Amino acid sequence: MGMSSDHVQSTEYSAALASEGSAEAPYLELLARGASADAYEQPVLLARAEGRPAERIAALEAAKLLALRVRSDMEVRRRREAELSALFETAHDLAGLRDLDAVLRAIVQRARSLLGTDVAYLSLNDPVRGDTYMRVTEGSVAARFQQLRLGMGEGLGGLVAQTARPYVTDDYFADDRFQHTHTIDAGVRDEGLVAILGVPLTLGHHVIGVLFAADRRARVFEREQIALLGSFAALAAAALDTANLLTETRAALSELERANEIIQDRSGVIERASDVHDRLAELVLRGGGVHDVAAAVAEVLDGAVEFTDAAATPAEALEASRTEGHAVRHADDWIAAVAAGGELLGALVLHGHPGLDPVDQRTLERAAMVTSLLLLARRSAAEAEQRVRGELLDDLLDARDRDPRLLRERATRLHADLDATHAVLAARLDSTAADADQEAAARRRLWSAASHLAATRHGLAAARDGGTVLLLPLETGDSTTDLARRTARQLGSAVHEPVTVGASAPVRDLAAHPDTVAAAYEEGRRCLDALRLLGRAGDGAAVEDFGFLGLLLAGDRDIAGFVDRTIGQVVAYDERRGTDLVRTLDAYFACGMSPARTKDDLHVHVNTVAQRLERVGRLLGDDWQSPGRTLEIQLALRLHRLSAPVRR
Repeated sequence: MGMSSDHVQSTEYSAALASEGSAEAPYLELLARGASADAYEQPVLLARAEGRPAERIAALEAAKLLALRVRSDMEVRRRREAELSALFETAHDLAGLRDLDAVLRAIVQRARSLLGTDVAYLSLNDPVRGDTYMRVTEGSVAARFQQLRLGMGEGLGGLVAQTARPYVTDDYFADDRFQHTHTIDAGVRDEGLVAILGVPLTLGHHVIGVLFAADRRARVFEREQIALLGSFAALAAAALDTANLLTETRAALSELERANEIIQDRSGVIERASDVHDRLAELVLRGGGVHDVAAAVAEVLDGAVEFTDAAATPAEALEASRTEGHAVRHADDWIAAVAAGGELLGALVLHGHPGLDPVDQRTLERAAMVTSLLLLARRSAAEAEQRVRGELLDDLLDARDRDPRLLRERATRLHADLDATHAVLAARLDSTAADADQEAAARRRLWSAASHLAATRHGLAAARDGGTVLLLPLETGDSTTDLARRTARQLGSAVHEPVTVGASAPVRDLAAHPDTVAAAYEEGRRCLDALRLLGRAGDGAAVEDFGFLGLLLAGDRDIAGFVDRTIGQVVAYDERRGTDLVRTLDAYFACGMSPARTKDDLHVHVNTVAQRLERVGRLLGDDWQSPGRTLEIQLALRLHRLSAPVRR
């Protein structure tokens, strides 16, 4: 008799648990075969049922949480890959446009699939009749809804058309921002729609239609989903624009007597456009970059093409291209804006081509669109890496994952070395934002700049407590003070606002002792508070710069930490060797730093006092008797004496 699949899985889990392997083994198998989230409870339940040791069960619990996080990350990446793949496929469909309705249907179908909505549809304006009508629907079941013709300015679509901006409602019938009409409401009610998102299809300054995604239940559409639907709307508008261009071309050909010559003249241009589209598709598939796109277009158009940042492009021409959705001429050059969701990312500039064929112009515009997709993909990958760096630092700060081997492996994948000497830095903006949205945006800029700095320095960064925390390695000959000041300058320059940075003392062996990161972060925060109280906003300093003044200025005074940093090595030496260095220091300062009077107070020979003080110098450093150091040492001795238990 054959065994059930559940029994087979239980047998596999039992074998994994009975083996000498690690707790991660059963979860690696679950990840490999793409098991559901519920299946990740099975190894723990089975271990409990078999009476496994508590340590084994705890290890399985920790491994389960890690595996579920990895599974979640994999699902996010798969979803983003699917979104980019759909956009690339749609762009490729557009490049080889033959049937406009087929392209629009593909856009609506992919939008509905990726956003996971019940219905998606596209409406177009009819300038002849002065209204708008349903062109394509996907998932619709109501005939009246599919045949709607609406007056201009009515319904949510009318609001989108008027403002040329996306609008979303999570409860259509309770939303009074737009004009409700009996015809529209009846159609929406027949379809059972509740939550609706609409984004405009624009050509230049004109809205030519609206792309919608809707659910039959209340739903909140995320910013990424709105941007994704906007990208599909841009492709739909481009498809319509291309179709209009083809229609105009056919009309012109039918009116010209020299149709044959015109077709031959245009064939070379069309072949070049087809060639560049094929090249761009190949570049996307093999992971090419924006400069590869520029090189491919330059070869096809027989000119010099480069990608430029928005700041390095003529502002007027760039804005005209973004607004009109077309490449525009500037002197002897052509400029095509590279934009995504209203954000200017740069431009593709074709140099030395004052006379450009319309199809070649469209080729340059398509290349700009592909460039924006590649930049968005690169940004998504960078943001994913930033989140992973932040998660590792969060784990170190919260000391959740204490397995040194796992910590080192995670750090190695991020090109970080937890065995190197580091400093923990707390960074915070010092300007006051006008409202909560501006403050949140400023914090995001700080986190982004800190993440970039951490990636280039082989460190880690995470958002925390309204600011940012960084874990950066110390270079040979570098002090924590130098690192703090340099970091404050770099972050302030990146976000164009003053950034104050406080640094901890150096920390080591982070993989073996992850709890030291949390303590070092508290040091950095106290140093940050001290800087702000002293009016040194926008500066950087380390805990070693303040000494006992840090106790006076910090809101949460770390007395034990101050004593340990100041005389901790002497106290530890006494505890290990049974010596009296601390008592000798007390007597030495009480006797006005006179060895002769100290030996009388301790009832020992003066050579003994000298030997003990020499040992103190080796432990604390040659400058331990300088005025500043003696003040701190005497304060630390008194705090140490006061914190010791009273002997009865």
